[in-house]
Order: sequence, then structure tokens, then C-alpha cells
Amino acid sequence: MQLKDLVIRQKRLLYPLILFALLTGLAIVMQAYYMVAIVDHVFLQQESFQAIIPLLIGLLVVLLLRAVFHFVNGKMGIQLASQAKQHIRESLIRHYTKNPIQAALQGQSGQRVSLVMDVVDELDSYFKTYIPQVIQTSIIPLIILIVAFTQHIYTGIIILITAPFIPLFMFLIGKKTNDKSVEKMDEMASFSGQFLDTLQGIMTLRLFGRSKQQEKSIEKASNGFKEATMDVLKVAFTNSLMLELISMLSMGLIALEVAIRLIIFQDISFFTAFFMLVLAPEFYTALKELGNAFHAGRGSMGAAEKIQAELELSDEAVSWGNRQLDTAVQPPKLSLQNVSFQYQEGGFALQQIRADILPYQQVAIVGKSGSGKTTLLQVLAGVVTPMEGDYFINDRPRSIYQEADWFDAISYISQDPYLFSGTIEENISIGTTRKASRHEVQRAAEKAGIMRFVVSLDQGLDTTIGEGGRGLSGGEKQRIALARAFLKQPSVVLFDEPTTGLDLETERILQVSIAELAKEATMITVAHRLHTIQQADQIMFLEDGKLLAVGTHSELLKQVGAYHKMVTIQRGGAIT
Repeated sequence: MQLKDLVIRQKRLLYPLILFALLTGLAIVMQAYYMVAIVDHVFLQQESFQAIIPLLIGLLVVLLLRAVFHFVNGKMGIQLASQAKQHIRESLIRHYTKNPIQAALQGQSGQRVSLVMDVVDELDSYFKTYIPQVIQTSIIPLIILIVAFTQHIYTGIIILITAPFIPLFMFLIGKKTNDKSVEKMDEMASFSGQFLDTLQGIMTLRLFGRSKQQEKSIEKASNGFKEATMDVLKVAFTNSLMLELISMLSMGLIALEVAIRLIIFQDISFFTAFFMLVLAPEFYTALKELGNAFHAGRGSMGAAEKIQAELELSDEAVSWGNRQLDTAVQPPKLSLQNVSFQYQEGGFALQQIRADILPYQQVAIVGKSGSGKTTLLQVLAGVVTPMEGDYFINDRPRSIYQEADWFDAISYISQDPYLFSGTIEENISIGTTRKASRHEVQRAAEKAGIMRFVVSLDQGLDTTIGEGGRGLSGGEKQRIALARAFLKQPSVVLFDEPTTGLDLETERILQVSIAELAKEATMITVAHRLHTIQQADQIMFLEDGKLLAVGTHSELLKQVGAYHKMVTIQRGGAIT
């Protein structure tokens, strides 16, 4: 992602910016002309007030037009920045949602929030200030220079000699600004990530008596961000000082040359001398404003580098084709051929998995904690892409099917399904992309066993719940997730230990609902309870990321010692 490419995308705003820069340049020349003409007519030609009224009106109109041009230019800069930042944020969100599992593993949530919000906001000055100022500085000084050469060639020559010092200085200081800006972005991301991590785990820190140590860590991160910010400000102040110094010296040279020619050589008129003295500050002001904008722009480029680095991270993005998936007749057959997946180098790896899941089968994935059950479920769901091997759907590579078709055909219910801030009906309706009627939502809630709880509420399905399902128990959140599945009517349902931590009564209700859902779909469950395993048509037994065995409960008991041992040491129906 190059910033200049984003600018080129906004051609409909660039052309008006060029036009208004041209009009502003002409307005500056006319403003100087009217000011000089008024002074010349009043003080040298001793004309009456009535004689200069047209000049005063002209000056007023030009001042008004210049203010309007400045306002419109600023407004278009804001629009340019807004559209560019929206595009960048959408790109980042698409980047994260391509593979949310892998995104969750890379860095802290606070760092990603800081990147999407704060770092993208750092680009604001590039589009809002720098680009409009570049356009203005490319046009306005050129207009003034042309006028200077036509009125007094020596002033034009001095401008040509002194003007390059400003962009030269901008180039020299620009790299320093960029480096400091990147350092500031790193410190801000580190501070944001650490602060959010601490905030989310504050109770744990207090329970273990670690809150004081964490306070020091937060203070250190905060001071690092403060120092990086101060370094950026030091560069900014140095930049402003040097720009002012170069501009004052240049204008001093012009004033000295004009004064010598006006007073000593007397080969220039007062009107021309005064006209040059009024125009010269406008020329250098445009360059100074470019210098200040350039400093801000270089800071934005540092932010752009961080965003580009994030977008280029290897995220093992899911690759999808264009073939439509037909699940109207029956659920698809799923096949894994020597599939391997690893979250990060040196981390846990799923190794050489071979398995076939037939339509309408009830499949249980079992194994000790950390054996790779959830990872395998995520591979089957299509939210992570195998690094090696092939994944087939109906004997065709998964990659040839459309992403939307596949996700429309499945439901994935995690251990802690996420509920959004809104009504219960809205949260259930998320289960389908089509417009579901109230009656359909009620039917789905009834099948999921949540309707009895819903009718006990004053507002029923219109009851508002907090984000993350605040106010609901774990079992109630699971049943709402099941209601989503019933509303969606998927061909494949994937459960990640859906009854973990629930009381027996709630688990019984869920098991009845799951059995109802299994009549029309293939069920793949990360199993936690013995009775779930016993009812499965096929059990996939994992150990250390390897598929140790596949078979029914009775077959594995006889043939696999590790499986027999795991079942034997269970307590209260739970596999340990």
C-alpha cells in the first residue's frame, strides 16, 4: 500500500484542488496589486477617498475569495483524508478477518486496535495537509515567480537562488522525522497493547498480587511513548526554526536589493518596489507551509510503513475459488489428505492428518488438552489454511469453492460463542444472511431450548443484552448460538466442546437440541463427555498433533491403549 497510490485513487478531489490552487495564486497576486495600488494612490498621488473606493472594493472581494478558496481547499483535504483512512481501515479489517485465528496469535489485541485507530489517524496530516499543500506550493510560487520576473527581474533571480534551500533542508530533515515517527508508532503500539492486556487481566493480577509490578511496567511503557513523542516534537521545532530563518534571510536580501535600487540607483518605481516586497513574503510563506506540511507528511509515512508491514505479514490467508458449493441434496463429504498446520515457527503443529468424514456422520475429535483438537476443528471449518496437504470437499479441492458458499453451509459453535450488544432476536438472526421472520427466529429459539428462558423476560426476544453476552449464563449463550444454527440450517455443524463447564441440566437440554440438529447435518464435535464419544459414528483420537487412530468407541477401546487409558481415568463423565 503506497500513499501516493491512495492519492491517485481520489482523482475527483485532486482536480478541484489543482483548480483552487491556481485561483488562490491569482487571488494572492491581485490582493498584492490592490494593496499597493491603494497605498500608491493615497500617499503618493494624493487622491481622494472616493477615487480609491473601486480599489477597496476589489481588495475586499479578493480577500473574501481567498478565504473561500482556503476553506474549500481545507474541506477537500479533509474529504481526501477521510476516504483514504476508510480504505486503509477496510484493508486492515479484511486482512484480519481473512484469518482471525492467525491474526489473534500475532501480537496483542491492543496493538491491533492501536494500529487500526491511532496509527491510521496518523495518516490524516498526509492527506489533509501535505497533499493539498504540495499542490498549492507547485502552483502558487510559480505564479508569483512569473509575476516577479515580469515586474522586476532581479527579485526573480534572488528568489530562484534562495528558494532551493528550503526543499534541500526539508530533504535533510525528512529522514530524521520518518525514523522518529516510526519509533513513536512502535512505542504507542507497545503501550496500547500492554495497557489493554493489563486491563483485561486486572482481576488475575490482583488475585496473584502482581498489580504493583504491572504498574511499573505500564509506567515504563508510558514514559517510552512520551520520550518518543518529545523526540518528534524536537525535530518539528528544529524544522520550523530553520524554515523561518531561511525565509527571513531570503526576504531580507530582496528588501535590501529593492531598497538600493529604489533609493540609490532610482531605477525602479515605488509601485514596483512595494509590489515585490508584498509578493515576496507570500512566496516564502507557501514554501514554509510546505516545509511544515512535509514534516507532518514524513510522520505519516512512518505510520504508512507500519501499516504496510502489518498487511504484508504472512497470515496464511484462506484461498477461495469461484465454484459454487451444492449442499441442497445432502451435506458434503470432507477429506483431509496429509494435512499439516503450524501456528508459528517452533510452536504447536498439526501433523500429517488423514481423515474422511461422510455426510450425516457424527464425528468426535478427542485427545488430551493441547493435542490439537481445536486446531483440527478450525482446519475443517476453513478458518485456517493447511500449510501442507490437501483439503477436499466432495472430492474437489476446497480452494475451488466460493468462500461465501462454504461459510453459508456450516455453523461453528465455540466454547464461548460471542454475543453482540443488541436484542436476543438480533443475536439469533446473525445466524443467517437472509431476512428471517419473527416466527422463524422463535422456532429456532424453541429448538435450541432457549425459548422458555426468553418468555420469562419482560421484553422476550426484544430484550437487550450487553456485548459479549453480559447478563447471560454460559448455557444461555450456548443455546443462543445453537438457535443461530437452527435458523441457518447448515449442512455441517462444528462444535468446540459446547458443554464444557455447564451444569448437567443445561447440558441435557443442549444435547437434546444437538441431536435434533444432527438429523439434517454432519456433526463434528470436539468431545468432552463420554456419552458424546459413545454415540459418535467416528472418533478421531489425537495425540501431540498427530491423528493416532480413527474408529468407533468400541474399536478404539480394543485397539488403542492410550485411548483406553484416557477413558478409564475419566471421572464424572469428563475426559481428563
